[in-house]
Amino acid sequence: MWSPRSISSDSPDITGPGRDRPRPPRRAGTAAGLVVLLILAAACSRSEPVQSAPKPPVVTGDWNGVLPAPDQALPIGIGFDGNGAAVTIPPQGIYDHPLDRVVTEPDAIAFAIPGLPGDPNFHGRYHRDDDTIAGTFTQAGHDLPLTLHRGPVPTPARSQEPHPPWPYRSEDVHYRSGQVPIAGTLTLPNGRGPHPAVVLISGSGPQDRNEEIAGHKPFLLLADTLTRAGYAVLRTDDRGVGGTGGQLDTCDYTDLTDDIAAGLAYLRSRGDIDGTRIGLLGHSEGGYLAPLAATRPDSRVAFVIMAAGPAVSGSEVLLGQNEAMLRHNHADAEEIRDRVGYITTLTTLIRSGDREQVRRFAAAHNDALPPDQRQPQSALDQLTTPYFDALIDYDPAPAQRALRIPVLALYGTKDLQVPAAQSAPAARANLAADPYADVHVFDGLNHLMQPADTGDPKEYSTIDITIAPEVLTYLTTWLGAAAAPAR
Repeated sequence: MWSPRSISSDSPDITGPGRDRPRPPRRAGTAAGLVVLLILAAACSRSEPVQSAPKPPVVTGDWNGVLPAPDQALPIGIGFDGNGAAVTIPPQGIYDHPLDRVVTEPDAIAFAIPGLPGDPNFHGRYHRDDDTIAGTFTQAGHDLPLTLHRGPVPTPARSQEPHPPWPYRSEDVHYRSGQVPIAGTLTLPNGRGPHPAVVLISGSGPQDRNEEIAGHKPFLLLADTLTRAGYAVLRTDDRGVGGTGGQLDTCDYTDLTDDIAAGLAYLRSRGDIDGTRIGLLGHSEGGYLAPLAATRPDSRVAFVIMAAGPAVSGSEVLLGQNEAMLRHNHADAEEIRDRVGYITTLTTLIRSGDREQVRRFAAAHNDALPPDQRQPQSALDQLTTPYFDALIDYDPAPAQRALRIPVLALYGTKDLQVPAAQSAPAARANLAADPYADVHVFDGLNHLMQPADTGDPKEYSTIDITIAPEVLTYLTTWLGAAAAPAR
């Protein structure tokens, strides 16, 4: 998904590329606004878990309740384990979002949701007589009663989500990228092979191997679809997620393409993989990284697929995403002008390399906002990380122009995070010299390649379809030619 965490739809409260997230329009600090703040802050990417002390057995496990918000009752789930806690709010597309400031003494149960405006938090206590946790949920100064009962919060079933038993082999795999351990899953067609293979590359922000977002698992579906079609598929946890070591915010694009190269090397070390027919499929920011990895001198990549992959610079995507989201939310001309001015100055400062200037400018802007729209310090800190620097400063044109292998670039007309109107023409221009390139725009699909009404990220969790069937058909048909043994 495409957006830096701090200025986009993956990011808490403003917008940019897969930490994807736009800042919502100005609104009064009402209790109803609380619902919108939660939606926009968690639509696309996951935060790093915050570790806390081991939880006493009395509250360990899953709990669920209902937030009585004015416009809708919101089912909410809290899971406590020995390493921390996480929140799930299915109607808003929030799944397993890590919590911090967790306290689990029976007479003092507390937690906060990091990375969101208005400091959403809960304070209550455990009641042994009826085995409940009761207290008050507060955000932006508004209090709502919340009682939690044991058990997981109900989540919607996804009709496309694959379930075992698989008609193919599935292996947990481990290898290293330099000193960093990488963990993932490799699915392989039955038979000895050697098989052609696809490496999946996730969007921005810390993603797990299924690229789980808004209750969907698009990489699980892609792996299942492609493996049934005859391809081995490697999907991995991002740095700092699951079984993979390291920390994403300290990485630049050299580090991340090193990880892709390590995956290619691992596949080529196996006798059941055809090392001459390995390609890369990147979603959102992964569409930046796939061409960059493919143009390394020793990559020997056979094909590249960019699904909602930007074809303009990170700073341009950030501007395009913010404008698209603001217009979608009916922002007035003054707010759009203010936002464009802020992001233009911010990205110019980021590209200058003066992080102290970035820090001061962002803090001053944040302090000038109404209290219910201010971002937490953790979101501001993300603006001065090596990862965010790389995202904003990256220009994909040189890598995309250098490709002379089969390339497929897919976009949706209702994508508000990587707008097709911005990136599809640029992709056609960048790939014009590649005789094997195909740029295809699907009508009515959003950033996740779902059939959408508006394309707003808050719709993602309300749509049953994980990836539109026509996208999966187009993809497998194209691959049948691109990954053929001989041209």
